[in-house]
Amino acid sequence: MSTQQQEVFVFIGPPGSGKGSLSGLCVQKLGWEQLSTGNLCRKHIAKGTKIGKEIDFAIKSGKLVSDGLITSMVEDWFSTEVQDKTVIILDGYPRTVTQAKDFNEYVKSASDNLKLHVIRFSLSDDEVIARLSSRYICKNKECQAVYSLKSDSSLAPKQKLQCDKCDNVIVRRKDDNKNAVEERLKVYHRHEKELLNFYKEVDQKIDEIDVEKPLNQVFDEFKRVVGLEKYDCN
Repeated sequence: MSTQQQEVFVFIGPPGSGKGSLSGLCVQKLGWEQLSTGNLCRKHIAKGTKIGKEIDFAIKSGKLVSDGLITSMVEDWFSTEVQDKTVIILDGYPRTVTQAKDFNEYVKSASDNLKLHVIRFSLSDDEVIARLSSRYICKNKECQAVYSLKSDSSLAPKQKLQCDKCDNVIVRRKDDNKNAVEERLKVYHRHEKELLNFYKEVDQKIDEIDVEKPLNQVFDEFKRVVGLEKYDCN
């Protein structure tokens, strides 16, 4: 763990709310670090680490990856990968109250080295369904760039069905259809309510941003809400 203070942002928002897109802008424009737990799981599996083997076994056994295993993976990442990073975004973690409680204890154990910020993404269910119905993802597992085929989207690929970053084909996920998205939203809202209640109970400030607008405007609002002038933006 670094001796300098690290600021950690937790993004809470439904699928399709743009958590990954905003994280990507913060990485590109501000030099921040992003942790996607989904990508980290895939890396551990590919490398055959102890954590990766446990995750792979759970998935192949048709079981959910345990909260404890996910938190262990995140804590391992913090202790080995980000010593020189001052601002870190957690994309996709914590998803459950158990994960939030475990990570909160980790933050406390770090004394003054870690400061937590919670950002809630505000977006209607109708907009989530519209976005995910038009969402495409790069088929290259090492890339996974996200695009939208909505006519007014800033995330449209430059060439039809081709990734701007690696030139691979972009595809639609099987579960990005209306019925599947509606079911995912039911689960999401239950976990979101529990997460927000937990953070309120521990007096954690929760900032909210409206993400039903173009990405560049969301980025501007995010910078305003978090008081970006205190960060090194070079």
